[in-house]
Amino acid sequence: MTETKSIVVERAMPHSAEKIWRALTTSHLIAEWLMENDFQPAVGHRFTFRTRPGPGWSGVINCEVLEVEAPHRLRYRWGDGSESDSGLSTVVTWTLTPQGDGTHVRMEQAGFRPQDERGYVGMGSGWPRIVDKLGEIAGRVEDS
Repeated sequence: MTETKSIVVERAMPHSAEKIWRALTTSHLIAEWLMENDFQPAVGHRFTFRTRPGPGWSGVINCEVLEVEAPHRLRYRWGDGSESDSGLSTVVTWTLTPQGDGTHVRMEQAGFRPQDERGYVGMGSGWPRIVDKLGEIAGRVEDS
């Protein structure tokens, strides 16, 4: 069994779990803090994140929704756009826990294998900024 690594980013945000949940699960809002996408919060939904291609990478991330427990938990499979066994295949889990007047947000991307080190390092430096941007977008979400 191959040992894997995870990236974990946690933030206390001064927004309700519902506002963060909307920013986390509404396609046009996801595009503002992460990437263009065709996400729908439905278990089994296959979707893609799309960004600018780079050397050796199509810019497409194939994903599948694994769990939706509004407004507390979202899990999806995160791939690298290739369909080969050597492609990146991780799981991103978002956990929102009400805390005082805000919400504790925890993002974990798990399953980086030794051959995924480049992705692990890249995403490890990217996720903190991405989670901060999620908080900014959630702050602009209207109360329902």
